[in-house]
This record gives sequence, C-alpha cells and structure tokens, in this order.
Amino acid sequence: MSGTSLDGVDGVLLASAAGAPPCVRAHAARAFPAALRQELLALNTSGPDELHRGALAAQQLAELYAEVVAALLRDTGLTAGDIRAIGAHGQTVRHRPELGYTVQLGAPALLAERCGIAVVADFRSRDVAAGGQGAPLVPAFHRAVFAEPGADVAVLNLGGFANLSLLFADGRTLGFDTGPGNVLLDHWAQRHTGQAFDAQGAWAASGAVQADLLRQCLADPYFARPAPKSTGRDNFHADWLNRQLARLSQPPAPQDVQATLSALTAHSVAEALQRAMPGVSRLLACGGGARNADLLRRLRTALGPVPCSLSDTQGIPAEQVEAAAFAWLAQQTLQGLPGNLPAVTGAAGPRVLGALYPA
Repeated sequence: MSGTSLDGVDGVLLASAAGAPPCVRAHAARAFPAALRQELLALNTSGPDELHRGALAAQQLAELYAEVVAALLRDTGLTAGDIRAIGAHGQTVRHRPELGYTVQLGAPALLAERCGIAVVADFRSRDVAAGGQGAPLVPAFHRAVFAEPGADVAVLNLGGFANLSLLFADGRTLGFDTGPGNVLLDHWAQRHTGQAFDAQGAWAASGAVQADLLRQCLADPYFARPAPKSTGRDNFHADWLNRQLARLSQPPAPQDVQATLSALTAHSVAEALQRAMPGVSRLLACGGGARNADLLRRLRTALGPVPCSLSDTQGIPAEQVEAAAFAWLAQQTLQGLPGNLPAVTGAAGPRVLGALYPA
C-alpha cells in the first residue's frame, strides 16, 4: 500500500485460514526516494508529457513494491511459492468518481515479473464502473477484524485523507471519507519547516487555533455532503488552502495555521462520526496520522466521552492496517468474492474487484 500521504510503501504478510480471523505475520516498509515522491505529487495535476512520466513513475513504484515483497520473504524465511498473491493498491494520482474514473499508478505486470508471484491490482475501477465512489474499500476488512458483538464501533484511518468505517451492532457497515487527514498538515510543514511531516504534531502543538480560519475551512461543501462520498487531492490541495488564507483580513503565523489544520481534521472527523453513528461506543484509529500525538489529542477532545484508542490494541499496529486490507481484498478476488460494500461506495451492487496478473 502506498497512500496519499506520499511517504512510502507499507507491506504486510497476511495469513488467513478458514474460520480464523486474518493474521499479520510480518511488516516491511520503504520510504519514497525524494524524486519519486515529488513526481507522484506533480502527477496529481495536469502537466507536460503526463502519460510518459506516469508510466515511468509506475515502473519505479513497482520496483519499490518488489523491494518490500523481497524484505517480507527474507524476514519470514518464505519463498515466492509460499505466497498466493500480492495485493497491490498502486498510487492514486486522480480520483474523479463523479466523472466515472479513478487512477492508481502501478505496473502490476512488472511487479509479477520481478517477484514471481501473482498480483491483484486495480481494485477501485470496477466499483466506479458500477456507479460507486471506488472508496473507501477498507470497511469490509475492518468488519472482519475489528467488529465487536453488541457494540457500535468506528474505525478511523488517518492517511493523507481520513475515512471512517462504521461497524454497527446490527451488522450494518457504512463508511466514507471525512476530509483531509495528513495531506494539508504535511504540505504546510514541508513549506515552512522543510520537513516532510510534522513529527508527533509538535509544531502544531506550538500554535494556536485560528477560529475564523477553522470555521471558514469547515464551511467547504464537502463536509456537509451526505455519504456515499470520497475525496482526494482533486478537492483538498495547496491552492484550496491558499484560497482560505487569502480570505482572512490578516495572515496568521505559520504555526497557528498548522494548529488550525490539525483542528480541521479532528473536528471534521468528530462531527461526521457524531452525525453518522450517535451511539458509537469507541473509536479505533489507524494509519500514519494515528502516530501524531497532537492530532490524537485534539481528536479525543473533540470526541468528548467517546474513547479513542489505536488499532494496536486490537492486534494490528496502526501503520499496517491498510496494507493488510488490500492483502485481504486480493484474497477476496482470488476466491471470486465481492470486495466492495454498496452501502459504503454507492455502487449498484457487490462486485469482485481487481484484475489478476498471473505469476
């Protein structure tokens, strides 16, 4: 899995046996080289020679995925022949389900060639073809591993964008993107500190939330839209933030903007959760943003009495959950089982997701 935070690739080895919950056996990660990260970010907007550049970036990404696979095999003493398939999400560079498309860069044929293992890729396009958002796809996996009998449980993935999975006690599962997760925080930290992200949210913690800026950001129509809904850099990006700042009578200090962006993520998540699942008993947080102490503090304050803990407490560390979800989705594909939930994505019905590239 490589997500919209553009920090790198996470891979897991997921073991699954009939009648038992899936189990993560190993984890490996590789950071994006700076040039690849910059190119993937640039490919989120129109530019010269996009098809050529996108193809080359996809090849580089596949080579990085192959390094992660090799590390997982090396760490566990397994061989390619022991693995059923690789579930490869690819790198999202455009997400426009309202126009009928979503684009995840990847070179799955090259990945299969490098690893000698079958690859399942292109998970989102079939759901979009069926009229869905193509996202989020993780709620079905979250139910498989995190649901609790008799309790309404929510799972929050804090990646570049934040999404909620709502696991109701009556068996219903809903989910949607709430809005920005780390994407604006990382952009602002890079712009003003030169760091790829605000480690532990320390810089945000040094600032003061600007109430007018927060109110203005929360007025974006996306937050009030009903689900099914999903979002990405097509909606929330540097120019969006610049427009919000330009409307202020006086520019805030950079650390105050960072504090406000942290509050934006926390408030948008808490407000969405309270609307969609008023009886929530607890929230499990995962994704890279779950390691941001300032963001978690603000989220817990916004949630009030609703307890919030990390997915680590349920046996899967926060940074491993989404990669595990796409391994599980690859297994669904191999078994000819649906991977989407129409109540979540808005698709016309359940669909087997992904395309298979044999070893």
